[in-house]
Amino acid sequence: MNNSVDKRYEFVLLFDVENGNPNGDPDAGNMPRIDPETNLGLVTDVCLKRKVRNYVSLVKRDENGLPSPGYDIYVREGAVLNNAHKLAYEHYGLTIPATVKEKAQKDEAEKKAREKAGELTKFMCDTFYDIRAFGAVMTTEVNCGQVRGPVQFNFARSIDAIVPQEISITRMAVTNERDIEKERTMGRKHVVPYALYRVEGYVSAPLAKRTGFSYADLELLWEALENMFEHDRSAARGKMASRKLIVFEHSTALGNAHAHDLFESVRVKRQDPTKPARSYADYMVEIDREAVHQTVTVIERI
Repeated sequence: MNNSVDKRYEFVLLFDVENGNPNGDPDAGNMPRIDPETNLGLVTDVCLKRKVRNYVSLVKRDENGLPSPGYDIYVREGAVLNNAHKLAYEHYGLTIPATVKEKAQKDEAEKKAREKAGELTKFMCDTFYDIRAFGAVMTTEVNCGQVRGPVQFNFARSIDAIVPQEISITRMAVTNERDIEKERTMGRKHVVPYALYRVEGYVSAPLAKRTGFSYADLELLWEALENMFEHDRSAARGKMASRKLIVFEHSTALGNAHAHDLFESVRVKRQDPTKPARSYADYMVEIDREAVHQTVTVIERI
């Protein structure tokens, strides 16, 4: 791995959705997530991290379709997490304590695992990009420790209140022969006609040093945030796009300004508040650079 990130960063990402459901709520019939008090739309941090993972998994592949060294993904669909932990034990030739039946052998295996605890955790960080970035709790049956990740997101929140629509859909085919007389079956989908969302995030240099999160990893994170919707298309999500990524780069590891002050310097306003927004062009984005501490660099990625 390259040198770990030694500066603090914050970022603001604006993304939008058109005629789609950016993050359905399974507890509400998969309707778009919403703040019931303000009717502002929500997208969870977990949803956005999933898209970053998917992008990294897509671009970091060798000619055989296998993950590039150091860029495997720990949390992926259908994965058995303990099997990933076993890779670390196998790498150091350790016996997994949970699989040993004899008490003496189990005690000895646990002792060796404790002695190698730091190395097991480091192996997981070196092997899996999302552990280096987001951290992971790996204290399950096959214990590889716990990692607090340097990259964290808040929930994304829409700039304006959203009005989800429930649309009836039809299909001409049927599933079973007994339904052959039915001309069509009915279904429903939930969409947001248009909404612009804003998410704020953080990159901690001290935590990056612990996990080995490097500047190459950081560049990959920015690339993923810019392009994560380009290969995440589906009929349910409609048209989604990353519209603007603003990065605040501090000059030190601990930082030079409060994160909330930097976030407040980015203002998003409607061009015409009397009309409903239906495109990104209906908004204007302003950065109050005078409010940003002079030792903090503002980088507009897109």
